[in-house]
Amino acid sequence: MSSFTLKEVQLSPKYQSPLELAERMQHEQVLYFFDEETGLKGFIGIHNTILGPALGGCRVWNYTSLDSAMVDVLRLSRGMTFKSSISGIDLGGGKSVIIHGDASRRDEKFWRKFAEIVDELGGRYITAEDVGTSTKEIAWMMPVTRFVSGKPPEHGGGGDPSPFTAYGVFLGIKAATKKIYGSESLENKKVVVQGIGHVGFYLAKRLLEDGAKVFAADINQEVLQNAVRHLNITPIDPEEVYAFDADIYAPCALGATINPTTIPQFKFKIIAGAANNQLEDENRDALLLKERGITYAPDFLINAGGVINCFQEVIGYDEKQAWQKTEKIYSQTLHILQISEEENISTHEAAMKIALERIEKAKLIRKENVGQASH
Repeated sequence: MSSFTLKEVQLSPKYQSPLELAERMQHEQVLYFFDEETGLKGFIGIHNTILGPALGGCRVWNYTSLDSAMVDVLRLSRGMTFKSSISGIDLGGGKSVIIHGDASRRDEKFWRKFAEIVDELGGRYITAEDVGTSTKEIAWMMPVTRFVSGKPPEHGGGGDPSPFTAYGVFLGIKAATKKIYGSESLENKKVVVQGIGHVGFYLAKRLLEDGAKVFAADINQEVLQNAVRHLNITPIDPEEVYAFDADIYAPCALGATINPTTIPQFKFKIIAGAANNQLEDENRDALLLKERGITYAPDFLINAGGVINCFQEVIGYDEKQAWQKTEKIYSQTLHILQISEEENISTHEAAMKIALERIEKAKLIRKENVGQASH
C-alpha cells in the first residue's frame, strides 16, 4: 500500500531518465522482464493499488528503445489509475508493454511465459487486451494465471472490451455536443476519427447511426480500407487530420497527438477520443485547448468503458451491468464540463480533482482500518 499522498505531476517528454519519471509519477513498482528462449521482453508498470489490484492491458509495439518502452508503460499505467478512480470501480492502475520483436515467435509458448511473469506478481497486476493483443492471447494465458481479464465469452469472460470502450467515447462525444450545441444530436456533425482499428471502427459505426458524417485516417491502409468497405466513412490522409475542417476530433490511435504543434491547426470545437494520454503535456496542453475555446473530454474519463467491462469480469461477469456502468460516462462528462466552467479550470484538471479525491478518501479509510486493527 502506498504511504504517500498521490499528487498530479507535470508530464513532459523532456525528462532526464525513465527512472526519474517513475519517481515523479510515484509508481509503486516497475518490472523489466526478459526471456531469451521466447524473445519475450518488456515492462510491467504498477502505478497505484489504493483502490484495488492494478489492471491494464498488455500492449505490443515496435518501440525504438528500452527507454521509450518504459516511458510508455509509466504513462499508460498512471492513466489507468485515474481511469479506474473516476469510473468508480475498485481497481488500481497498471499496464504492460512488450517490445515487438519477431512476430512469428509470439506463439502460445511466448504468451504462457508472459503469464508466468504476471502470475508471479500474485494478483497485484491483472492483464488484459490492448494494442497487439486479443482474446486469443488471453486464452493462451489462462491455464497459467488467473490474473487476466477480457477472457473469451466461451470461458466465462466479457470478450473483446473494444465495443464498451467505443460506447463510452460515443457517450462522451454526445455529452460534449450537448454542452456546446445545446443538443446531443450528432446529425450532420463532421467527425474525424484518427485510428479506425477495433475501437475506432465501433465508434465510427455508432457515430454514423446517430447521423454524423465520419472522416477516418489510419496509417494502416488495410485497416482503413476494411472500414471503408463496411462503413459509410470518408477516408482522409493522416497528414490531413489536424487541420481538417470538422466539428469533432476523435483521436483513437496512439497518444500525445494534442500538443503545441497540432493545437494551432485545430478547427474542431470538441476533442473526444479513445486514445490514452492524448495530451503530450497534461497541464500545458489542456490550458492551450481552453484558451482556444476547444472543449476537451478527458481521455481517461470517456475511454473507460473497456476497463469497466474488465472489472465486471473480475467481480463476476454480467454484461448488462457492464453496459449500465458504462452509460454513466455521459452524466460524468457533463459534470466535469460543468465544473470546468464554474471553476474556470481546464477539463483535465476538473477530472483529475475528482479522481484524486476518491483515491485519497480510500487511503484515509485504509489508514483508519489499520489503526483500529492495531488497537
